[in-house]
Amino acid sequence: MHYIYQWFENNLNLNENLTNKIISTLLIVIFLFLIQNRILKIAHEKIEDYKTRYDWQKTSSYITVALAIVIFGILWFDNYKDLSTILGFLTAGLAIALKDMVMDIVGWFFIMWRKPFYAGDRIQIGEHRGDVVDVRLFQFSILEVGNWVEAEQFTGRIIHIPNGKVFTEMIFNYNRGFKFIWDEIPVLITNESDWKKAKNILQKITEKYTGSTSIETKEHLSETSKKFLINISSLDPTVYTKIEPFGTSLTLRYLCLPRERRNTHELISEEILEELAKHDDIDFAYPTHRIYSNLLEGKGVKKSDNGSIQLAFSNPFSRK
Repeated sequence: MHYIYQWFENNLNLNENLTNKIISTLLIVIFLFLIQNRILKIAHEKIEDYKTRYDWQKTSSYITVALAIVIFGILWFDNYKDLSTILGFLTAGLAIALKDMVMDIVGWFFIMWRKPFYAGDRIQIGEHRGDVVDVRLFQFSILEVGNWVEAEQFTGRIIHIPNGKVFTEMIFNYNRGFKFIWDEIPVLITNESDWKKAKNILQKITEKYTGSTSIETKEHLSETSKKFLINISSLDPTVYTKIEPFGTSLTLRYLCLPRERRNTHELISEEILEELAKHDDIDFAYPTHRIYSNLLEGKGVKKSDNGSIQLAFSNPFSRK
């Protein structure tokens, strides 16, 4: 240790007091780093849940940084009045020059205090939607869902969003409060189809795949209503009827978990195709064009004065 002091004094022209502070700072940094790594190693060995491990990692980082700031402040500033004055001027200068970064730091405090979302929650903030995978001092990151990919599935991109956006953008949280979402599947059948029979079939299919979910949602809603003013009259799956220009629309409406939306949608859709194919009196409808021929229809046939036959074709799309 004596040689280290000697090197600082000879090569950097530092006095003994300043040399002590520099060496103490280096030792403190190494000590805190080793302690944090040891804590994280134990946490990774003992804890299997990835979210709990992530919380341990972030909390240990915050505590380590906070301890380092306090210890360095005591070590380097003997006079607390000088320390408060310096911090005051430094804070005022940073607030003016780096207002966006200051807003991000304030946003981080808001996220930690009010907790509009946690790591692992699926959220939408502004136009961006995804699962929160990290929260840091200046920004948080989400694993994107949606965009060009349908039904709440991942795109593979990670979006880094400044924390200050929590004050300027709307935040939609899929996991806080009522954690289920409504999904709908429209089925269009012809007007000649037996729509009552089709509706009954669709209702049974919906209940088959969402019956257990309906029971779970009622229990969850009971707990959620104690915290939020949520009043939903019915949580049961249902089928709505609507007359459309090209047929009769039967829309299945049911509750599901956000991450299970596409799988549930696929299972119900495949069951609909299989069941409706068994009935000749139920047909899917789609936009079509129909051409009328007066000759084939047996009308509009006229004879001219010389005995020749003239065919008159009508345009069903013309307006009189």
